[in-house]
Amino acid sequence: MSWLPTAIKACYFLAALLFILGLKRMSSPRTARGGIVWAGYGMLLAVAATLFLPGMHNRGLILAAVLIGVAAAWWSGRRVAMTAMPQMVALYNGMGGGAAAAIGAVELIGYAGATIVLLDGGRFTAGAEAPGAAQLALAVLGALIGAVSFSGSLIAFAKLQGWLDRRFVFAGQRAVNMLVLAAAVLCGIVLACGHLSVPLVVLFFALALAFGLMMTLPIGGADMPVVISLYNAFTGLAVAFEGFVLQNEAMIIAGTVVGAAGTLLTQLMAKAMNRSIGNVLFGSFGAAAGGAAQEIGGSQKPIEASDAAVMMAYAERVVIVPGYGMAVAQAQHKVWEFARLLMERGVKVKFAIHPVAGRMPGHMNVLLAEAGVPYDLIADMDDINPEFPTTDVALVIGANDVVNPLAKTDPASPIYGMPILDVAAAKQVIVVKRGKGTGFAGIENALFYADNARMLYGDGQAAAGELVAALKTLDG
Repeated sequence: MSWLPTAIKACYFLAALLFILGLKRMSSPRTARGGIVWAGYGMLLAVAATLFLPGMHNRGLILAAVLIGVAAAWWSGRRVAMTAMPQMVALYNGMGGGAAAAIGAVELIGYAGATIVLLDGGRFTAGAEAPGAAQLALAVLGALIGAVSFSGSLIAFAKLQGWLDRRFVFAGQRAVNMLVLAAAVLCGIVLACGHLSVPLVVLFFALALAFGLMMTLPIGGADMPVVISLYNAFTGLAVAFEGFVLQNEAMIIAGTVVGAAGTLLTQLMAKAMNRSIGNVLFGSFGAAAGGAAQEIGGSQKPIEASDAAVMMAYAERVVIVPGYGMAVAQAQHKVWEFARLLMERGVKVKFAIHPVAGRMPGHMNVLLAEAGVPYDLIADMDDINPEFPTTDVALVIGANDVVNPLAKTDPASPIYGMPILDVAAAKQVIVVKRGKGTGFAGIENALFYADNARMLYGDGQAAAGELVAALKTLDG
């Protein structure tokens, strides 16, 4: 069948087109769902075409693995709570990096002369055919990046899941991390130069995995959106490099697209955290700038839901700022119901989203879209900040670090310099919060003690329900 290779390449081209168009549609909340479906069809087409590659072995095993993976993903995707979605993203991203690293491991061990016995009775001895220098270098590079993404993503998952403390730091940690990275790179260079041996390959992967662990352990919770987007870029690049090794066009294009998108997203997240890419890669995430912390004066002043509802019912402009606490309480539907009641009274309502609100990029946008909030009511940080001084009431629901004024005033704060939502500039601020504790970054919030701030304590969904009931009483 001389036409088969051409048909496979045509399928890869169509799959690549679906990947790119799907990613383009994902850039807008209005079309994101369709974009995911398009990209999914592209992946299905690419996998199906790959099964027909000449010389392909173990098709039954591959199909079994695909079916198991699809079933596990479908089951977990249906059952996972929205609050656990960041953990799921980190875990799946790690699996992508691990797959790329595994491809690199098989190639490098094969190049080293190891014979792998296939389940269908065949044998694969890559060492019998000397690889090109470029192919070998890309195998090493893809394996290094994939291994770092795999182990780093697992630590990010454990942190988000609450299985690990938020940060592990020790004196000289950055120097130790750089030594481990340098050792891994040195082993990689030796391998890429053709000095292949199984023990050296094992050492190379051990160092790469260790660096992924050590790079992620000191990262604080406030920086987790940056970490997730960074490892997403790593996974894409690793897949692209291994695609060159396997001479698979679908892997090259898909990996390049994911790597480019992840890199751009990392840049946006780093900008939102006021960090350079170099600091994101090698700095101590969430580390304080040093010096004495700024004293916070005043006290937290509680308010009842009925009084808060009256305040907003007779306001002209209200801005709602959602955060992770809203996700934990699954309060987005009640919050949107409250916003609709306000708008029926003639109040101008907007939702303000910080780029790193929640535990992953776009977390709050997903929640609000799930509740049915129209996209034209959602404003990002740069657009909404100039409007806060003319806002009568800012309603903060579960957000903490992204509205903390200390980011502007306290050089000793771990979040100093991070752009924030200027909620404190509103005429009145109502904060819905479960208690008096600090946010995910472990930093006290000066906003809660401000003269114009009132605290509505309680679970986000319960508090939103009380606000809705109080507003309905006024309407009645």
